[in-house]
Amino acid sequence: MSIQDYIPHPFSEKVRRGELLEADCPSREVLKHMTSRWGVLVLVVLLGGTHRFSELRRKIGGVSEKMLSQTLQGLEGDGLVNRLSRPVVPPYVEYTLTPLGKEAAVKVEAMVDWIEDNLAEIMQFKKEHSDAEKS
Repeated sequence: MSIQDYIPHPFSEKVRRGELLEADCPSREVLKHMTSRWGVLVLVVLLGGTHRFSELRRKIGGVSEKMLSQTLQGLEGDGLVNRLSRPVVPPYVEYTLTPLGKEAAVKVEAMVDWIEDNLAEIMQFKKEHSDAEKS
């Protein structure tokens, strides 16, 4: 059997070729950075423009300094976020999306919009599923 036998359709041509499903595919690391809980939120917030670290932390409820820092480093390493250190007193750092990051963030934002549009139905399903497991 080929990888195509395991992939439900419709999938993009690139996914049908199977690279993303291979254990050593380098795109998995990018996918992990972009679609982590904090990665998604950072990308969406940065669509609104340049932010300092402290602004990002305030806007993204629940994220620790450590997780925000790791998330930004991952996104920066993938070329999606630009980090600019301002040599002023006191010094500060600004984060902005690169052109590649803007393109990615728009796609991630569409997923977030879909979740928000369907959240009531999703929550209802979760409640019904949870109730069914209890009985």
